[in-house]
Amino acid sequence: MSGCWLQPRGQDLINAIRWLSDQHRHDLLAIEEAALRFDLSPCDEEFLLQHCRESAPQMPPSQ
Repeated sequence: MSGCWLQPRGQDLINAIRWLSDQHRHDLLAIEEAALRFDLSPCDEEFLLQHCRESAPQMPPSQ
């Protein structure tokens, strides 16, 4: 099993997380831009996607 889900590793991923926070953007397009800007691996990009998905506020179900 891959360790990419445990915690961020590597300076590129840390820089991408910092950049996303500074931009106040955590959407799919921002993550894709960060992946290109910081030359992230697919595993690192998936980590960001998963992290942002988990930390996004949950919307109440529509009625």
